Amino acid sequence: MSTILIKNVRAVDAKNDMITDVLIADGKIAGVGYGIASGADEVIDGTDLVLMPSLFDMHVHLRDPGLTYKEDVHTGCAAALAGGVTGVLAMPNTKPPCDSPETIRYIIDKAKDTGVDVYPVGCITKGMSGGELCDYDALKAAGCICISDDGKPVPEAELMRQALERSNENGLLVASHCEDLGIINGGIMNKGETSEKLGVKGMDRASEDYITAREMILASSVNARIHICHVSTEGSAAMIRFAKSRGVKVTCETAPHYFMLTDKLLEKRDADYRMNPPLRTPADVQAITEAIKDGTIDCIITDHAPHAAEEKADFEKAPNGVVGLETSFAATLTALYHTGEISLNKVAELMCVNPRRILGLEIPAIEEGKTADLMLADINMKWTVEPEKLRSKSHNTVFKGMTLTGKPLVTISKGIIRYDAR
Repeated sequence: MSTILIKNVRAVDAKNDMITDVLIADGKIAGVGYGIASGADEVIDGTDLVLMPSLFDMHVHLRDPGLTYKEDVHTGCAAALAGGVTGVLAMPNTKPPCDSPETIRYIIDKAKDTGVDVYPVGCITKGMSGGELCDYDALKAAGCICISDDGKPVPEAELMRQALERSNENGLLVASHCEDLGIINGGIMNKGETSEKLGVKGMDRASEDYITAREMILASSVNARIHICHVSTEGSAAMIRFAKSRGVKVTCETAPHYFMLTDKLLEKRDADYRMNPPLRTPADVQAITEAIKDGTIDCIITDHAPHAAEEKADFEKAPNGVVGLETSFAATLTALYHTGEISLNKVAELMCVNPRRILGLEIPAIEEGKTADLMLADINMKWTVEPEKLRSKSHNTVFKGMTLTGKPLVTISKGIIRYDAR
């Protein structure tokens, strides 16, 4: 394995922000300090660049197995590396759903040589049907660290309570897509002024807020952990903040589009701006931003959800979802760092550290002895998102045509350069 020396770089993790040299050898950070002299195989001039731990995205859809015309493990991992991501949680709504040890092992095996640590999420219920609980011990033994019926929330509260209770026994994180399908009742975008203007059925925010509250109550009742997926409403953020203050073991995530964009974009009648939960209002955008700043929201994820162009062609009939692995870092810098809302240390906490901490993985830092999962970025580079240049098989990005500031240039996974756009 070759050695890499990054000279004169701004090294940033959750605690540190310093100009230094970083030596990488045998898959580890072998040295941190200014003026390292070494006969490294490769020397990178890090002047004016930022070195951070690589990102971990704990909410992606790789569509593999069964829906590989949208994405597969290899193309999804290539997109991840281009976004500075070396670890992902892959959601279970594949075909078949990821409810068996065989499917868990298939995904892990397929990802082995990609440079991305792919952790398949197992289903809470068999076939994501909302009925019988899966064999969690078997899923864990196969390599599963998290369970969810993402996209099809468990309808019965008692069954969800049982799943949470069992999570205390096996250590699996339970993640919930908070949506009451009865309240949604066929809605395709946020219910409000824009949906009324367009004459289309809206998704009432009560759907998200109700199940968010339910999950936290159930988790509290059995003293279990619960992770709330893709928070998008002011109400959910407020309830999570309150629950945390009361000692409930709740963590949560949001995606860049929820602190950047509003449902006004749907006036274009372009299904690339449709996802679930949907884009909300300016008040929600502000509330999500504040929840990130005060620590209520633990992680920034993408909910990377690829769909083929022909599927997205019909505004009202298209499936929900947008891709995001290649834009999440840039979008976060653009909306939160370059506007002065949060520091680079906070970016590292939200996108690198907290996801791994929640999942019980090695906590990344730019310190000697740590695994060399790193991202080298130009945080001031301006670039325009061109969907056709994305590495994902699908190009349904909500940021198309937008100019973002900040871009990963090099992604290093376990000491090996896996992506290089210098």
